[in-house]
Amino acid sequence: MPRSTRLVPLLAASASALTLSACATVGPNFKAPEGPKGPAAAGFAMTGDAAAPGVRLSPDARTAGPWWQAFGSADLDGAIRQALADSPSIAEARAALEKAQHQARAVRGGQFAQVDANAAAERERINLAAFGFSGFPGLPPISSPTINLYQVGGSVSYDLDLFGGKKRATEQANAKAEAMARQADAAYLTLSGNIAMQAMKIASLRAQIAESQAIVADDRRVIEIVRQAEAAGGEAHAALSGGVAQLAEDEALLPPLQRDLDIARHQMALLVGKSPSEWTAPDFDLKTLKAPAEIPVSLPSQMVRNRPDILAAEADLHAATAAIGVAVAAQYPDIKLSAVLTQEAIKPGDIFQADSAAWTVLGGLTAPVFHGGTLKANRAAAEADARISLARYEQTVLKAFVQVSDVLSDLGTDQQSITSLELVNQAAEAGAQDAQNALRLGGGPMVDVVQAQRTLSRARRALVEAQGRRMSDLVALYAATATDWRAAR
Repeated sequence: MPRSTRLVPLLAASASALTLSACATVGPNFKAPEGPKGPAAAGFAMTGDAAAPGVRLSPDARTAGPWWQAFGSADLDGAIRQALADSPSIAEARAALEKAQHQARAVRGGQFAQVDANAAAERERINLAAFGFSGFPGLPPISSPTINLYQVGGSVSYDLDLFGGKKRATEQANAKAEAMARQADAAYLTLSGNIAMQAMKIASLRAQIAESQAIVADDRRVIEIVRQAEAAGGEAHAALSGGVAQLAEDEALLPPLQRDLDIARHQMALLVGKSPSEWTAPDFDLKTLKAPAEIPVSLPSQMVRNRPDILAAEADLHAATAAIGVAVAAQYPDIKLSAVLTQEAIKPGDIFQADSAAWTVLGGLTAPVFHGGTLKANRAAAEADARISLARYEQTVLKAFVQVSDVLSDLGTDQQSITSLELVNQAAEAGAQDAQNALRLGGGPMVDVVQAQRTLSRARRALVEAQGRRMSDLVALYAATATDWRAAR
């Protein structure tokens, strides 16, 4: 092989070796923010908050499989798994992550030697007159020759990256890809949580509808009792109006509940990635959904290492920190090496001859001298952006802690409400039964029956609503503490 044709591989190897050489890397090195310390690490509750029953703080809270399996519903498990596979929001998150990863690889490629090849063929008419050859006196003018020119070559360029600007740019791109990966995780967690929340809403609304229908049936029985009493002469006809009014009032509650149920089922179809006409939400039953007896919850110091939104904010902070290094490196000199090898010939068969070779080796130094303050301003802006990212990270952590605190407090009051409403229901059922028995035996007025039935109706609906609210708050707790969901992917 001619010596000249070995120039490109030699330069490429030299440039690759330079890639591995140690250069200074300016700018701050990223350090992950420390987790909460002191009293904050002990828990989430504020002094005076209601205690959530069944919640156990743990330094490493895990569940056996995806968190929603704790509710013991095969329908819920199937709906969430289908959504994780088919939802457009998940497809969007995956594509965004893939885009960020490819962009990071593209930026990283700039750290290495850049090798390009080129080939050209041209036909050229040489204007001899332009060079002063117009002919000789007494002789015909010299005609301009027309030639073909063939060219094959390659080039190698390499940026020494003396102060690590490209390294910091690669670090920044990798951090952005990491942030996108965490956002994809957040999309998985959010979707699973939203589907579970809709499932609990469907179950609660179905239970409320069932209770309302039972109450309507009771109203009709009360009216029948009044009619029997009226026929026996023990009750005036006017007494019937109270029972009829109560029936109409209770029947009026059914359409809004059915409307809300339809909307909840349609919303679940949307979350699953289907239209309502091609997919039907399961008939979730509040009675068959299990409330976990115990829920392990991560300590605050551990939760900041688990919640995807917090980790995404941390990765954004990392990217902003690396951007400072990029801006600082731009203020320092830079050296770029390049080499070009060209084989040129008039005839194609001569293009690879040794005497057809031409080459250029260049080392160039660029140093900023005056840019009107642009470089300094870019660095200051990058430093300010890093402070913005740090503040956003801290705000994200605080919001996460408050969210968990709110849910834990809600669960505490949920249990208190359910306990109280169960006692109210027991008393209301007994009161309604006593009033009906008294009316049937002629010892009590119809107004007492209607009032007792109204009290029982309110107590039943309130209990069902409280039970559904507790199940929804349990879902919110799992999602807020970023309990494991990855096993389903």
